[in-house]
Amino acid sequence: MSGTSARRPRVVVSRSPLPGDGVEHLATRCDVTAWTGTHPPTPAELAGLVRGCDGLLVFGSDRVDAALLDAAGPDLRVVALASMGYDGVDVAAAAERGVVVTHTPDVLADTTADVAMALILMARRRLPAGMDALRRGAWGAFRMDAFLGLDTHGATLGLIGYGQIARALARRAGGFGMRVQHHHPRRREDDALSRWVPFEELLRTSDVVSVHTPLTEETKGMIGEAELALMKPTATLVNTGRGGVVDEQALLTALRRGSLHSAGLDVMTGEPRTDPSDPLLNEPHLVVLPHLGSATEATRAAMVDLAARNIAAVMDDRPALTPLPGTPNLPVRTR
Repeated sequence: MSGTSARRPRVVVSRSPLPGDGVEHLATRCDVTAWTGTHPPTPAELAGLVRGCDGLLVFGSDRVDAALLDAAGPDLRVVALASMGYDGVDVAAAAERGVVVTHTPDVLADTTADVAMALILMARRRLPAGMDALRRGAWGAFRMDAFLGLDTHGATLGLIGYGQIARALARRAGGFGMRVQHHHPRRREDDALSRWVPFEELLRTSDVVSVHTPLTEETKGMIGEAELALMKPTATLVNTGRGGVVDEQALLTALRRGSLHSAGLDVMTGEPRTDPSDPLLNEPHLVVLPHLGSATEATRAAMVDLAARNIAAVMDDRPALTPLPGTPNLPVRTR
C-alpha cells in the first residue's frame, strides 16, 4: 500500500464467513478485522468494531450513517458495499467526510433476473399452492379446475426501472414469448428488448409489473393503493428491487379483494421478517422469498471480491472501481 506510514491499513468486515477469497486476498495487504458473531452486528456493536479503521466492507442490510462514520474516525477512506443497492448508506454524510462509497454493479444482474423470472412463474402459475397441498397430503383426484393459474407466455411484462437487472429480465422474457415494455423517468428510448411507455400506461396494460428501482425519497412507496388500482385484476406484481418501493399493506389489500391476481416479493420492508404469523408470509396469492436474488455461490463471491478490490484500489491511492453514481472515486480529505 502507498503512503508515508509503515502502518498497514485496517479494514473492518461486518460479516463472516464469506464466499470466495476476496477478503483473504485483502488480508495479504491489510489488517482485516471481521465480525464473528452468530447474528449481524447491531449499530452499537459495529460502531465499536470500526474505531480507527481505514476501510469498511459492509452489506446491504448494514446501516452506515453519520454516527458510524464518526465512530470509525478520520482515517476512514472507503466504505465498500457488497451489494448493488445502497439505501443503507448516508451518502451525503460520507461525502461530507470525504469518504468514498462503492457498490457492486455488473456482477449480479443475471442471477437476480433469474429469481425475478422464477417469481413471475411461481406467482402466476400458483406453484406454491400446489406444493403446499402436496405436502399436506391433499393431492386428490385430477380436477380440471384445480390450481389454475395464468399463462406467462404471450403476456406483457412491464419493467419499472430499466437498469442492468431489468434488461436481464427483458432478455429472459423474450424467451418466454412475452411482450416487454418499460418506464424510466429520465431515459425514454426504446431498444431491441423493450419499448418505453409512460408510467400509468405501463400499469394499466401490463400483465406482469416488475419493480427494479433503487429505494430513494422519490421511489419510496411509489407502488401504493392508487397505482395498484390501475393494474389489471389478472396482473402480477413482482419486486426484486427494494422493499420500501411497494406499500405492503396496500398490496395485501389488493390481493385479498381480488383486484390483483398475485405477487412475488424477494424484498420487504423491515428485513428480516421472522414472525411466522406475519400477514405478508401467509397470503396465499403472494410468493415471498428471503432476499436471495443474488444468492448463488459464484455471484456472492464476485460481490465480495469486487468490494475487496474497491478497498484495495483506494488504499493504493487508485480510483475506486465502482463508486456510487455521482460520487468521488478517491477520498477527499475534509477532516
